[in-house]
Amino acid sequence: MKVNDIKECGLRINSILKLSGEVIGVRLLSDGTQPLPNTEWLKQHRYCQALMKARHGQSVLLDSAGISCPAAAAAFGFRPLPEGLRNGSGLVGFGIVADAKIGQQMFEHMPKFSSGQIKGLHLFPLAKAEVIPDIAVIEDEIEKLMWINLAYLNATGGKRINSSTAILQATCVDSTIIPFLEQRLNFSYGCYGCREATDIKENESVLGFPTNFLLDIVENLEYLNEKAIPNSRSKRALTALQRLDADNKKRTPRNII
Repeated sequence: MKVNDIKECGLRINSILKLSGEVIGVRLLSDGTQPLPNTEWLKQHRYCQALMKARHGQSVLLDSAGISCPAAAAAFGFRPLPEGLRNGSGLVGFGIVADAKIGQQMFEHMPKFSSGQIKGLHLFPLAKAEVIPDIAVIEDEIEKLMWINLAYLNATGGKRINSSTAILQATCVDSTIIPFLEQRLNFSYGCYGCREATDIKENESVLGFPTNFLLDIVENLEYLNEKAIPNSRSKRALTALQRLDADNKKRTPRNII
């Protein structure tokens, strides 16, 4: 797959689904972060905030020194998980869980990179790609993500899609790390962190998939867009039901007292 293919795929997904932002490419850097043209090196940013900036058109770099979220930093293998999160008490403090043991369990089973496995993260809009990313991430309305899931299901032979989430670390773990480590699509419902720290809307969520599925997903989106997507969005079945209800009300005789 060439860079021009990546750009075209980003444009096509956006055009078909009418996304509110860009499809995001994430490149996992194993040899350190080097300054890139037209790319901002972020400091004191959460990973979800870096995704937000890429969704809105920016090319950004984030590394162990720049990432501010301790949970994401641990998931990417940049630094150890703080004790308050590791033992679950931090999640009790946030009001996310009532029992520290539950929080501890959530972090014990967190998929993550080993220490030093990657050195940094480069995030950018697919439509402006200058390099080939490892993962594509999409944040948008649930209905639009549904079509991505269906295109992926078509591309992978119809096998039901399993997804993994702790309703925690939706952008870093659920939508980036799991898709990379397990080489599959994973979708999430969002989490406390990204909903508090970014402009993601209440009716939006996030998913990610390895870019080696990108061409097949776009091909199947094109197919879905011939009939299934416009038919579903037209709500013709709902309109027919509303018309039937209205007709039935007209035919029902009024009770005479």
